[in-house]
Amino acid sequence: MPPRSPLPQRLGLDAAWLRTPDNEPGVDAPWGTMGDFLVDRLPAVAPVTEMLAAGEFVDQGGRPWTGSEPYRPHTFVWFHRRLAPEPVVPFAVEVLHADARVVVVDKPHFLATTPRGAHVRESVLVRVRGPLGLPDLAPAHRLDRLTAGVLVLTADRRHRAAYAGLFQTRQVDKTYEALAPFDPTLTFPRRVAGRIEKRRGSLQAEVVAGEPNAETFVELVETRGRFGRYRLTPTTGKTHQLRVHMAAMGLPILGDPLYPRIADVDADDFSSPLQLIARRLRFIDPIDQTARDYTSRFALRWPEAAR
Repeated sequence: MPPRSPLPQRLGLDAAWLRTPDNEPGVDAPWGTMGDFLVDRLPAVAPVTEMLAAGEFVDQGGRPWTGSEPYRPHTFVWFHRRLAPEPVVPFAVEVLHADARVVVVDKPHFLATTPRGAHVRESVLVRVRGPLGLPDLAPAHRLDRLTAGVLVLTADRRHRAAYAGLFQTRQVDKTYEALAPFDPTLTFPRRVAGRIEKRRGSLQAEVVAGEPNAETFVELVETRGRFGRYRLTPTTGKTHQLRVHMAAMGLPILGDPLYPRIADVDADDFSSPLQLIARRLRFIDPIDQTARDYTSRFALRWPEAAR
């Protein structure tokens, strides 16, 4: 972990950082100056020379690098990234609960949990940190960008490990709801288990041979014509687990652009949300041992044929 950033957040975003490598015995560093290092390590599209001239790279003390300084091993460089334009997600984040330790929100579809990749400004952290005045706000767990529902965040660093630990050790009861096709030949409730793996560079996770590492309890709550509403209770938390398990049964969740086949959807097309909601989340508070119970207010959207 790096030390605390000398730069304040900007638009709810933490500063980025790089650390120069340690010198290897008997091997000279390939960079003569700190500027050479930055040009080599940052993507070609980053305007390093322009940012150095503007004093946008700073050292651990907050002093700007000019780029002409001799290269130094094991040294931190801090900066704010230049952000690319992003389609604005047209749905609000609702705060369901806030206290000194946790903030619980109802995350809308299409909004990332944390800034990452092409989704930076359009993330829960960036949306919520500023208005709540909580620069140390961080997620205790994550929801897929396309999944809506209850998301728990910690308000400060002191309590982050305690709440994150609940999710890591599966001490949280999580219930999801989904809309998917109805198959009268399948019986419910049923327990779906298998081995899910996601290969590097692949958009999809897949069920493969081997010891099961993912399990979901699936209940059929109601049917409307060719479609059903399902209650999904995962006992594990693999990437895309619920979406993979539903698709493996031949019941892909409505609005899913990845399963069973990858669909080409424009980045600014918000017309067909994934019909999957993290509906309810319950746990015993690790600090004061009180029972916490939160429910999403988002509604599933049945297809026209089922209304």
